[in-house]
Amino acid sequence: MKKRWMRRMLPAFIFTLSVFLYVDFQLSGSSSVRRLVQRVLRLSPSSARDAQALPPTIRADGADELKQQDVFIAVKTSGKFHQTRLALLLETWISRTKEHTFIFTDTEDVDLSSEGFNMVVTGCQSDHSQQALSCKMAAEYDGFMASDKRWFCHVDDDNYVNAEALRSLLSTFPQDGDVYVGRASLDRPITAHEQLEGNATREVSFWFATGGAGFCLSRRLAERMVPWARGARFQQTSASIRLPDDCTVGFIVEKRLGVSMVHCPLFHSHLENLLLVSQRSVSRQVTLSYGMFENKMNSIQVKGSFSKEDDPSRFRSVHCILYPLTSWCP
Repeated sequence: MKKRWMRRMLPAFIFTLSVFLYVDFQLSGSSSVRRLVQRVLRLSPSSARDAQALPPTIRADGADELKQQDVFIAVKTSGKFHQTRLALLLETWISRTKEHTFIFTDTEDVDLSSEGFNMVVTGCQSDHSQQALSCKMAAEYDGFMASDKRWFCHVDDDNYVNAEALRSLLSTFPQDGDVYVGRASLDRPITAHEQLEGNATREVSFWFATGGAGFCLSRRLAERMVPWARGARFQQTSASIRLPDDCTVGFIVEKRLGVSMVHCPLFHSHLENLLLVSQRSVSRQVTLSYGMFENKMNSIQVKGSFSKEDDPSRFRSVHCILYPLTSWCP
């Protein structure tokens, strides 16, 4: 009787444990999640059947494990930053994700294209207007939809992407679910006035993940966004709320599709105090950033062989912490 009761309760226990471990992942990474779940699965004589009920990324056999190449990483930049911001990314993290990173810009660059980087010249304006930003985001979205990738992730040209931490984070979500994950730049939902027919408007409030820290969308959710995001429709949606690209993504996801944003502290923009990010936690952070904030350089504080003068963004120092065998690392 007792054994029969335990067999009935084991699947529910496994599900509860997997949810608990997702929270634990934020601090310890995903490898411990898989090891512990696999250990629990071995307790059950019907582990093969029970594993089918778990999210694909934590199945005991690991057959459907998410790979870095399954993630479409879109970098938004402009011609005037090719030799500065973008060059730094190409030297560091993009050098390791070259195959599945796509650079969306407004200016042809024969040198970069000849070096094998995935350059997409959008034809969008080079300014920082709502129209220009939304134009590039529309190109990023369409580029992802034309690919066979499972996740769409957007970052700016002042972001460092820790590709393994990104893969580990995305692995914790159901791969066939509706997922919108990133970091808000505000401590409250943004309010906009949506343009209706005629001159009528209505007030709408929603969370959005700031593009300055980066965000990701699952394939299923991106496909559901098509009526408001495919082709020219993304810019039309952006114009209807008079807000730029990242806000428009949040509006479509939360107000049109009813899906809540997942707030994740592992994404970082230069609009937060990056000194609060500790060096010992670098390997767990998904994105980092740098820039001027309140007239001071705002960047993560790490100890390394590069001085702040030689490496003001600290991206080279971070890269050498993550990949110490890189040829140019001291």
